[in-house]
Amino acid sequence: MGLVDGKVALIFGVANKNSIAWGITQRLYEEGATIALSYAGEALKKRITPLAEEINCDFVEECDVTSDEQLDELFEKVKAKYGRIDILVHSVAFASREDMGGRFVDISREGFKMALDISAYSLVAMAKRAEPLMSEGSSVMSLTYYASEKVMPRYHVMAIAKAALEAITRYLANDLGPKGIRVNAISAGPIKTLAAAGVPGFRMMLKYSEKAAPLRRLVSQEDVGNAALWLASDLSTSVTGEVLHVDAGYNILGLTATEEDLAGL
Repeated sequence: MGLVDGKVALIFGVANKNSIAWGITQRLYEEGATIALSYAGEALKKRITPLAEEINCDFVEECDVTSDEQLDELFEKVKAKYGRIDILVHSVAFASREDMGGRFVDISREGFKMALDISAYSLVAMAKRAEPLMSEGSSVMSLTYYASEKVMPRYHVMAIAKAALEAITRYLANDLGPKGIRVNAISAGPIKTLAAAGVPGFRMMLKYSEKAAPLRRLVSQEDVGNAALWLASDLSTSVTGEVLHVDAGYNILGLTATEEDLAGL
């Protein structure tokens, strides 16, 4: 019997087999969850369909998370098919490349609004619609990144969106807690994904994180998937409003120079 056997998981944000959301999806499926997938844009359908077939998923629906009408329609479809949601996974983020390079002060007003809407407010919009379909023990989770806490080169507007996402996590946890619904976020270390490819200087970020992190390695889809499984399961029933770092320890560092670097000083 799996850790989430019989539970229904609605997952937003699978883009391809390298997505963090796909790593989460696989672990939830392996431990017994019924999976429902939502993707952004018709162009992703051809990538998502074969992945859905791998996990016997027959619910694959497009949804623009900036549209209240499309969100209403999607959640009505989930209600009609399953009658409930036990696990909600938010792995949605987007910002214009122009607002993630150059100087932070040059972020455009429209770019700021778009990044916050898609990457942060969408969690509020999803939780509002999921709440009536959730019961005690249900779990909501999202994906964030350490740039929400400390300055990371060129992450810029997305860092602000992730900071907002983490604040939203805490407020939703307080709102939904009396109903026994838990809300948490996973702060994953850098992973090679389609979304990450849009971050200027990402290859350098990968290389440096592997060198400086206490465990001296990068994290994987499987690492994040295991953490998500824990948050989705009854093993974490007293955990809510938290940001769980899955980053090989990078977030604990004050000085990111390694012992080898210091030896050369």
